[in-house]
Amino acid sequence: MNIFETLESKTNIIPENYKKMTTQELENRVREVKAKLGKKLYIPGHHYQKDEVIQFADDTGDSLKLAQLSAENREAEYIVFCGVHFMAETADILTDRNQKVYLPDMRAGCSMADMADIYQTERAWTKLQEIFGDTIIPLTYVNSTAAIKAFVGDNGGATVTSSNAEKIVSWALGEKERMLFLPDQHLGRNTAYNLGIGLEEMAIWDPIHNQLIFDGPAENVKVILWKGHCSVHENFTVENVKSVREDYPDMNIIVHPECRREVVQLSDLAGSTNFIIQTIEKAEPGSAWAIGTEMNLVKRLIAQHPDKQIISLNPNMCPCLTMNRIDLPHLVWCLDSIEKGVEQNIIKVPDEIAKSAVQALSRMLEIS
Repeated sequence: MNIFETLESKTNIIPENYKKMTTQELENRVREVKAKLGKKLYIPGHHYQKDEVIQFADDTGDSLKLAQLSAENREAEYIVFCGVHFMAETADILTDRNQKVYLPDMRAGCSMADMADIYQTERAWTKLQEIFGDTIIPLTYVNSTAAIKAFVGDNGGATVTSSNAEKIVSWALGEKERMLFLPDQHLGRNTAYNLGIGLEEMAIWDPIHNQLIFDGPAENVKVILWKGHCSVHENFTVENVKSVREDYPDMNIIVHPECRREVVQLSDLAGSTNFIIQTIEKAEPGSAWAIGTEMNLVKRLIAQHPDKQIISLNPNMCPCLTMNRIDLPHLVWCLDSIEKGVEQNIIKVPDEIAKSAVQALSRMLEIS
């Protein structure tokens, strides 16, 4: 390997030749490697991936489902996770040591997960303990780093998905007087509100300024929401809802619970990505839907259901930019590297972090 190849490998920069390949060449190469590696290769693809990538996925789903399917697939030695960094981390946590998890582009992160790092979280926990004492249990959305999952596991908490959030939050508030919900304030707020907790009982933790934002006596706080959000879902607005109501009076509006509280409140339905997909699949032919979630998925649902009128709740919405880093050239580069025995783009969670993170994941699975 020459110096330039070494630099490329260390900085995870895709070689130029992959960018020059035609779509047909790239697709043929994926098929070749898949055929050669057979059951040794497993490609899970998240719902928000581009069609050019998702066509080669062995399974599609949300992050936790794909991580669980990866763990169940004992024959797979190489798991090429088409999603973002925290998803590949979860897959690595749950799979065996002899299995390797790859991320085709190491730049594919998650802005929400990045809004809560372990240093901010430990600092916040110290201050919150000073304010509230030992009355708080931490929960984290699965859209978080392995280190955050480990922190939650070590402190008696659990992970949460958008599908089981109400069940896990109910459990948490039965364990302790208060709950810290990381890193998505909107999912935390929407879930707690649905369980009957008033907005006046919810505080915000600002990790940048290391302070609790709350009007009123601290003893009234039941839910502490980390000041984080999904950059995609936060862009659906009340104005979007009003515009659809005006232009399409008979259209149903369905949104993801990562959307703002006021958007969820004005919509007809709210639920996880899987809930949205199943709702559209079961909907009557001729029904009309405005969907508030990631654009790649919305476009796919439009293509899959020509018998229904489907639009994005926000007509100017862009796909998730970090998800879109996974494309055909990066997928082929990753598969070529595996075939050649080149160790790169491997996601490996340290054992001590993985052990604690498993506690948080296991508690969730036991409860739900």
